[in-house]
Amino acid sequence: MAAVTPTAVPVTAAPLPVAGGGWGRRVVLLVAAVYFLVPMVIAATFTVYNEAQGFSLGAYGRILSAPGFVSSFLLSLALAAATIVIVLVLLLPAMLAVRLGAPGLRPVLETITTLPLIVPPITYVVGISTSLREGADALAATPFWQTLISLQDENFPFVLVLAYVVLALPFAYRSLDAGLRAIDVVTLVEAARNLGASWPQVMLRVIMPNLRSSLAGAAFLTLALVLGEYTVAALLGYQTFPVWIVTISGSDGQLSVALSILSLLLAWLLLLTLSRAGRKKS
Repeated sequence: MAAVTPTAVPVTAAPLPVAGGGWGRRVVLLVAAVYFLVPMVIAATFTVYNEAQGFSLGAYGRILSAPGFVSSFLLSLALAAATIVIVLVLLLPAMLAVRLGAPGLRPVLETITTLPLIVPPITYVVGISTSLREGADALAATPFWQTLISLQDENFPFVLVLAYVVLALPFAYRSLDAGLRAIDVVTLVEAARNLGASWPQVMLRVIMPNLRSSLAGAAFLTLALVLGEYTVAALLGYQTFPVWIVTISGSDGQLSVALSILSLLLAWLLLLTLSRAGRKKS
């Protein structure tokens, strides 16, 4: 009878835990928490305490009754909503077209969307104001003059939406690009088209559900940019929410700091809401 040769089973050594790895993460998180929370705690203390009155929530009680708060806040929200829609409508089809039909143009698209980070905001605003002023002179005798004037309406300055769209391109592009890299766009589009789906159906029922998290991220970044942007709106002379906060800070410091804290908390709440909405359902 032939002898049975035992087969050696290879034993794989388990990786040794890195000493101090958990403590290193805790230290980094602690430093980050101190860096972000200490200024907020100091600011919150300033809004609720002073030596004359002691502890008081009067600064927060004056928010809704402050003149200009509701109008400026609603204006910024409306501008943010319009900016989000235009950014997604312009950027997502362009990125899909480049990926499906002209992959060689991807560096060109990346360069174009990065330009707003290179141009200083002051230069950008000066260019916008110069174009509006010279455009009004050049179009004074044409039917387009009224269109140019309506873009600068104080109730809803669409010129700010156009400016914010350009400023939001770098952030929205990175968010959407990360989502597109995570899925096989070509296979999804070809399968949908072979099944008879039209291009709007491909966009709404195939691409966008797979990019839900990326779309939510792009929307939040655009919203945060609009709610925190001051330079463009102030130099063009519009009373948005950030401009109103800076304006009222000269007369009521506690109220302006309280509004800043509430706007930050609102941004965090919107981030959590958009993250929850962008999470795929099991």
